[in-house]
Amino acid sequence: MQWHTPTVQSLLIAAVVAILLALFARWAFGSGYGRGRPAQSRPDELLTLVATLSRRESALALRAVLSDAGIRSTVRCPAVHRADVLVFPEDADRARALAATFSPPA
Repeated sequence: MQWHTPTVQSLLIAAVVAILLALFARWAFGSGYGRGRPAQSRPDELLTLVATLSRRESALALRAVLSDAGIRSTVRCPAVHRADVLVFPEDADRARALAATFSPPA
């Protein structure tokens, strides 16, 4: 079997095919023209902060009180010695009222 050496024409065709494949891949998998990047959403953007406590255990105790009142909540610990209790906005007023009367366990 005899192999032929690459000619300028075959190298040019290979280069054009490679460029076309790259453009297609950019179009198919890219973010698109004119579309901005989606804004980074915060994981708690749908929740409202109702209390900040110094201990995680205290925040969990408040969460139990809220749960007994039928209020869904979660605890976030963004730093050492800090725990935030978050609820859905429709429950925020009731949760704040309960949090105001809450005394953390000793």
